[in-house]
Amino acid sequence: MKWALLPLLLLLTLIVGSLMALLFQVTPSLLGQLFTEPEFHFAVMMSLATSLTSLVLAFLIAVPAAWVMVRGNFPGKRIADALLDIPLVTPPLVIGIGLLLLLGSQGPLSGLFPQLSRWLFSPVGVIIAQTYVACAVLYRASQGAFSSVDPAYVRTAMNLGLTPGKTLLLVEIPLCLQSLLSGGILAYSRALGEFGATLMLAGATRFKTETLPMAVYLNIASGDFSLALGCALILMALAIVLLFALHRLKRQTSHAAY
Repeated sequence: MKWALLPLLLLLTLIVGSLMALLFQVTPSLLGQLFTEPEFHFAVMMSLATSLTSLVLAFLIAVPAAWVMVRGNFPGKRIADALLDIPLVTPPLVIGIGLLLLLGSQGPLSGLFPQLSRWLFSPVGVIIAQTYVACAVLYRASQGAFSSVDPAYVRTAMNLGLTPGKTLLLVEIPLCLQSLLSGGILAYSRALGEFGATLMLAGATRFKTETLPMAVYLNIASGDFSLALGCALILMALAIVLLFALHRLKRQTSHAAY
């Protein structure tokens, strides 16, 4: 048992050490510079706006998709379930290249949506990339949530005359709401920190597609380490807040179970 403490200590040292290394860089002058820097304000607002929009879209796409996969029975269901895991294991840069080839001016969807390619290297491209990665996380969490609902409740609701849609809205979602919210927090965190797919699909343009991760990249590349560090600190702070909310929600779920 004691030998297992060494890997644990190593992991904790790397995690806590990297966080403390960032925090130790915070100075009053750095904070003053951040709060007066227009680029910082733009990156924060762009990240919050696009990630919240992506989260809403992810709920509208991933939750119904997960429900159909759990409750439905159709040919190719197992293949579809396996395909829906691909975004979780594919490198973000590869995801971005694939989306660019699919949605670009020479892509197969350009004929159906000719205006879409004009919007790719813009905040719309950021939202598409973030929604893609958020859906992958939220889909799997939603699938687990719906699978945990006792089928007897669903059968009872259907016997009482509720349609499948009303059963979903009035019975299943309330029963697994906390699990869906936990998945939403994870999906939002994933969208907020998205970089690779966004870089390919929306580009890295200051004051246009500059999210917080993109601001870190741009300012590290240009040598402005203070602004890059400030954006990294905000991302870390948001991640800690989301982690706290996730653990609090899990505690509430466990207490409700008892």
